[in-house]
Amino acid sequence: MEGARVQHRAPSPSRRTLLTVSAAAAAAAVTGVAAPIAQADTPTATTAGAPAGATGTTSTAHDRTLRALISRMSLEEKVGQLFVMRVYGHSATAPDQADIDSNLRELGVRTAAELVERYHVGGIIYFAWAHNTRDPHQIAELSNGIQRAGLAQSTPLPLLIATDQEHGIVCRVGKPATLMPGAMALGAGGSHADARKAAQIAGAELAAVGIRQNYAPDADVNVNPANPVIGVRSFGADPDSVAAMVSAQVKGYQQGGVASTAKHFPGHGDTATDSHYGLPTITHTREQWGALDAPPFRAAVAAGIDSIMTAHIVVPALDPSEDPATLSRPILTGILREQLGYDGVVVTDSLGMEGVRTKYGDARVAVLALKAGVDQLLNPPDLSVSWNAVLAAVKNGELTEARLDESILRILRLKTKLGLFKDPYVTHAGVDRTVGTAAHLAHADRIAERTTTLLVNEGGFLPVSRRSHPKVLVVGADPASPSGTTGPPTATLTGALSELGFSAQALSTGTTPTAAQIDRAVAAAAGQDLILVGTYNLSATSPQRTLVDRLVATGVPVVTIAIRNPYDVAHTRGQRATLATYSWTDVELQAAVRVLTGRVAPRGRLPVPVRSAADPAKTLYPVGYGLSYA
Repeated sequence: MEGARVQHRAPSPSRRTLLTVSAAAAAAAVTGVAAPIAQADTPTATTAGAPAGATGTTSTAHDRTLRALISRMSLEEKVGQLFVMRVYGHSATAPDQADIDSNLRELGVRTAAELVERYHVGGIIYFAWAHNTRDPHQIAELSNGIQRAGLAQSTPLPLLIATDQEHGIVCRVGKPATLMPGAMALGAGGSHADARKAAQIAGAELAAVGIRQNYAPDADVNVNPANPVIGVRSFGADPDSVAAMVSAQVKGYQQGGVASTAKHFPGHGDTATDSHYGLPTITHTREQWGALDAPPFRAAVAAGIDSIMTAHIVVPALDPSEDPATLSRPILTGILREQLGYDGVVVTDSLGMEGVRTKYGDARVAVLALKAGVDQLLNPPDLSVSWNAVLAAVKNGELTEARLDESILRILRLKTKLGLFKDPYVTHAGVDRTVGTAAHLAHADRIAERTTTLLVNEGGFLPVSRRSHPKVLVVGADPASPSGTTGPPTATLTGALSELGFSAQALSTGTTPTAAQIDRAVAAAAGQDLILVGTYNLSATSPQRTLVDRLVATGVPVVTIAIRNPYDVAHTRGQRATLATYSWTDVELQAAVRVLTGRVAPRGRLPVPVRSAADPAKTLYPVGYGLSYA
């Protein structure tokens, strides 16, 4: 039964394969084989490194074959191919009852298999909160079950399974998978080779569990320190540096056998509103957009990016109608397709986000997105409403069936490139050989060490040793784990110090410490040799500032670690040293402890400027700033 542990080779879907029924000749011609190939242990991209997103890179013969396949699809099947949808459960056919109830309530089906059968969706997106990602072997079984459902349709088609595995603060697949430093950390490391290697490892591990489209890398240029939704998800504030890192990651994901996705077009880096909850407006002129926001997307296209995700933002200089970019034909077709020359897959950001729902109703959003130039409609709040709206738009002539065919062709091209027409399955042997291996974990550790940034080191206080400062109190924020790491941060830091021979104790004070919590931390500081404070997104009014001030006043040396935004250092004073880790994942916090104690030297350099809290026009620490132990 699907969901149970099985033998190391994925089972045949009751002798049905992709090369059967009406798709037999088409798929055989696309893949160049006349019969199903033996199931490989790990999938690989059939044209890794080839710029499949660029015009003309898919052969005319393959296009003819895919068009023939599309012509045999029903209208309902065509509509379904445009949707990428969430679904609850760890199993495609036998999820837990609570997940069945959630599916019935939100989707009108019981399981992932029923979702594919009813709506013919072209893709599924995995989330941890939807209970899709418990562990690598379970994920692999879920993926295989979904693919079996795809091949059981009247027109057998593989699905494109996707997730958000940016690493850093946004991940859906946690331990024991390898968790890499996030984008801003990689930007601080400054190594294109590290960025490429991180993506290659991430891609290989995703592919091994059947996830073949990753909504990464983030191509936004984060020039607004108050940006509530991007921040450390960006590689930095310099367009050219971000562009180079994006290009490196695209190539790494290609090597790993996964379709990568540059996001969020036309650029979400200068917003003060979170598009999950509102509709941001970008006030850049067209010239500013071209100089600041466009370079990373141009680089992604040049590197052969497989898909580009839209942003639910308004950019009046690019479209005076002030429609969200996701629904803007001038932006998606006029600029992305025609000006940038991109002919790959365009996927919306989640259609459940408020930013795309504020101006039009959910039924109109799906239709307008297709009219704007979108190919994949991601996670609408009510699939039935959106699916039927697209179907009705074709039947009443607002959308032509030929328009749908254009998008389906791009989607099938991508599935072909990824080898899904040859073999959509993964195996337990491939999982064991690929996911969370010792070699991958070692790469993550070494890459993280090269990203840790030393911003303050008064009198050369760091590094510290267990002989000079044996007793360490670790206090500070303990935000929820961003990516299935062990956490919380104070415990992770304490554990890493203990492993190095320090006598360390943890005291969580939270992101908004109360007066009583601050008093307890001050009392606990008595008799300590060092206080390590993890700060999290400080502001001018944050009680975390009071915590640091009170601890500094004890006379015990204080070291702060900015565990998310590096801008925290502008809001603290009196500490002997400050490190920036750009995320509170285990791999980055443990690397910071090795830097703190001199096991490795600090090498990271700020990829964003840190401005004065009192005078934002004054830069305290410029891009490229970072101290060393020399």
